[in-house]
Amino acid sequence: MPDKRTHRGPHPEDAALFAADAVPRLRSAVDDFSLLLTRGYAEPSALKVVGNRYGLTARQRTAVMRCSCSDDALQRRRAHEIPIVDLRGQPLLIDGYNLLTTIEAALGGGVILAARDGTYRDMASMHGTYHGVEETGPALALIGETLDSFGVAGCHWYLDSPVSNSGRLKGVIADVARGHSWDWRVELVPNPDTILSAAEQIVVTADSVILDRCARWANLARAIVSARVPEAWIVDVGDGAVMRR
Repeated sequence: MPDKRTHRGPHPEDAALFAADAVPRLRSAVDDFSLLLTRGYAEPSALKVVGNRYGLTARQRTAVMRCSCSDDALQRRRAHEIPIVDLRGQPLLIDGYNLLTTIEAALGGGVILAARDGTYRDMASMHGTYHGVEETGPALALIGETLDSFGVAGCHWYLDSPVSNSGRLKGVIADVARGHSWDWRVELVPNPDTILSAAEQIVVTADSVILDRCARWANLARAIVSARVPEAWIVDVGDGAVMRR
């Protein structure tokens, strides 16, 4: 069945799964799962134990997995994060889908998870295909306006070429950039993770694999949502975590 969604909004069950009374349980699950990761437990088995303990649904378990990390990972991510105020004059490498879908979801009323490492992550799942939504244009404009206000030196967007419609999105991003005279370059590559993980430039992402390897990164999605999307649905399940062993 073709995907007919026009918004990057919430799942029909999210109102119950991420309601205020569910958040303390999700926070405890993130805390316990992170502790098990810190102590070297394998992710699948640790998630099963934690998910069963707190009676989490599959979607809630996905949220817990996306928001958790070991103490070592948390410490490294904090050490390599570049403050937003230091982006002026710097060129940025952007994990395209990672940034764009989060801003789309924030504008569309979808769940935005405040994770243990301080990043904002969405619950969107593309399953190999990207579909533009009504929030795509406004999200790109919001990203560009924010970057312009920061005075960045230019942006190199990376999109996953195996994802269907990446070529179409590349054209949309390029058109938006030309329309505003923004110094953006958009490139389709088989695996942006490999490039961004090895880059010396500042990387814009909330992808855990990249954050655990890259030299420098910026928490741009959080900066944009916090400053420019006050109506966003933020579900804090791990922000401000304290390391423990």
